[in-house]
Amino acid sequence: MERVPQEADAAGARRAVAGRARWFAAGSGALVVVALLAYWLGSSGGSGEEAAPGPSATPTPGATLTVPDVFRRVGPSVVVVQAGKSLGTGVIAAEDGTILTAHHVVQGTSDKGTPGKSTPGKGAEDVTVTFADGTRTKAVVASSNPKLDVATLTPAKLPEIVVPATLGGAATVGAPVVAIGNPLGLTYSVSTGVVSGLNRTADRTAEDGGLNGLIQFDASANPGSSGGPLLDARGLVIGIVVSIADPGGDEAFAGIAFAVPIGAALGGGEGDGPPGDGPQI
Repeated sequence: MERVPQEADAAGARRAVAGRARWFAAGSGALVVVALLAYWLGSSGGSGEEAAPGPSATPTPGATLTVPDVFRRVGPSVVVVQAGKSLGTGVIAAEDGTILTAHHVVQGTSDKGTPGKSTPGKGAEDVTVTFADGTRTKAVVASSNPKLDVATLTPAKLPEIVVPATLGGAATVGAPVVAIGNPLGLTYSVSTGVVSGLNRTADRTAEDGGLNGLIQFDASANPGSSGGPLLDARGLVIGIVVSIADPGGDEAFAGIAFAVPIGAALGGGEGDGPPGDGPQI
């Protein structure tokens, strides 16, 4: 009689342990099912397809930049060009400090020569360039192409750090662009817009002839902007600014500007298009 309670207690203990084991097994099974479901959903989206890769921690070279980023990247490559009374802009185009600018900015200091050929000018000592770090030096007109309205300058002195811009890139209608220049003497001014058209023509003097194959854009430009870089959203130089549309004849920006495509500026071909009727700036 005295052993009955002990046997009953032992039986109850065994039932309790068994219950807890069943509960633990059921709970573990549920966790396994949840884990498997989560893995299935995460790896295949629940549709049997491979999951899309996550975003890269490092932007790809083709990634677009903000306007401040474009300016920070290319600003050190932009220079102020002064040729007598003519004010313009230039952009460092090579590691040796060669500057690409508009021909008409420095044409008063150079002999008129065959388009596309090097024509160092008698008055080349009158050209002064100021780099972004404040370095100021004389420059020689190394080559000029009046037909395309582009020229290259060789500075007598280089800044401590030479930062050439990255040249290249195609213009696409509607694509965002950034222009950096010295309009009206306001150095290192930044304006933004879009490519408004391609293959445009801008009239010049009868002696110089029209400019063909131009990029039309609506970022603001004014006298002093000529020779400056037109940049795409990746900070690549896609053109050299040369003129504006000026229906009022007062050399004020009317919402239309033109740039020579960088391919043509570097020796590429030209194109034809409807008139742009813009004066050189």
